[in-house]
Amino acid sequence: MRMGGDTAAVRCYYCKSNFFFTKMASSQGGVGAVTALQSHHYSSGPPWTPGFSQYQHQQQHHTARSLDRALEDAVCSGILNLSGRKLREYPGMSQDLTDTTQADLSKNRLTEIPPDLCLFAPLESLNLYHNCIKCVPEAIINLQMLTYLDISRNLLSVLPKYLFSLPLKVLLVSNNKLVSIPEEIGKAKELMELDVSCNEIQVLPAQVGRLYALRELNIRRNCLHMLPEELSDLPLIRLDFSCNKITEIPPAYRKLRQLQHIILDNNPMQSPPAQICLKGKVHILKYLNIQACRTDKKPDTLDLPSLGKRCIPQPLTDSMEDFYPSKNHGPDSGIGSDNGDKRLSTTEPSDDDTVSLHSQVSETARADALSLLSKMDSCKDQDLYDFIDPNPDEDPALSECDGQQSGHVSCIKELEKVLNMSHQSKDKENWKEESG
Repeated sequence: MRMGGDTAAVRCYYCKSNFFFTKMASSQGGVGAVTALQSHHYSSGPPWTPGFSQYQHQQQHHTARSLDRALEDAVCSGILNLSGRKLREYPGMSQDLTDTTQADLSKNRLTEIPPDLCLFAPLESLNLYHNCIKCVPEAIINLQMLTYLDISRNLLSVLPKYLFSLPLKVLLVSNNKLVSIPEEIGKAKELMELDVSCNEIQVLPAQVGRLYALRELNIRRNCLHMLPEELSDLPLIRLDFSCNKITEIPPAYRKLRQLQHIILDNNPMQSPPAQICLKGKVHILKYLNIQACRTDKKPDTLDLPSLGKRCIPQPLTDSMEDFYPSKNHGPDSGIGSDNGDKRLSTTEPSDDDTVSLHSQVSETARADALSLLSKMDSCKDQDLYDFIDPNPDEDPALSECDGQQSGHVSCIKELEKVLNMSHQSKDKENWKEESG
């Protein structure tokens, strides 16, 4: 009876080490027991298996049972969760899941997007993170309700053009093998978050500037050398372009008023310098504002203040306000002061003296002109011309008429002289005003 118990104990330790087997047998039954047990063969029944294989079998059974339960729950709730099950194929063919709105097949071993998923018309969210997917099928355009798509950490080398015809709001394609982004990305007008980090993208297309709903842009760890200026028109809140080869931030990025987080470390930055970049967003935007002001005010484009327009010459009058409308003739102007401090120099004529002199000249010219005109009017009454030429022999008064005509001519010449003098005085005044 004791021997049977010892033999059972030895069998339990046999799978672990022959050392323990020998020690237990020698301690209980001696060398003979050890020899008997080693020479004994269990011919009846299947060979004995370790406990781990039994646990593995139970786990497989539990996984299959939980998979069936997950599919049944998806039928009822519309949420399919098959994450982390190491699936190589889609297992939901036996169930009707066409009403599914959310599908999570992340952390599996799928090599393609299951075609059955592309038939779920009401699908809004699709998570295919951490699989082995190499391409996106064209049948995905059937998901016209899809707003969330995560294909991160896969083997994608190209983003298809038809992908951007979907009403996506979140597109995550990080940790792939993308070399470029198609220009059709500008069609995704509702896109709010774009993550293309950890790829091999060399140029960011300018059409990204048409994503007027974009709030977050992550282009971290790529091969970018420059940033498109079109991004300055976007309402970005978070911008991450760290771990690239960017040397300059365009001055137009100062317009990103809603920007809260900007991450630009691990770049060979030259403008702004690294010292300013380390201080944060506020200092970066100030630097960009200064750079923009410098570029806008180059010597070739400098808008110099234009000279004042020349004043239209006005007729001479006796009032000072007509000549100098902007001059203040207040109590402290120096005009009409009777105190001992004379504000006007006695050696040089002042502006007021010049104006009074011109006004006197203009008055005398007017008086002379009026007198000459009155003389001409008086002579008009005496000049009666006949249609028949008079004979100087018959009319002794002809000589008198000739004398009157010569007088008219002299009056006209004097009038012209007076007018010329007035015009010259006006020109001098205008020249003095302009020079002043």
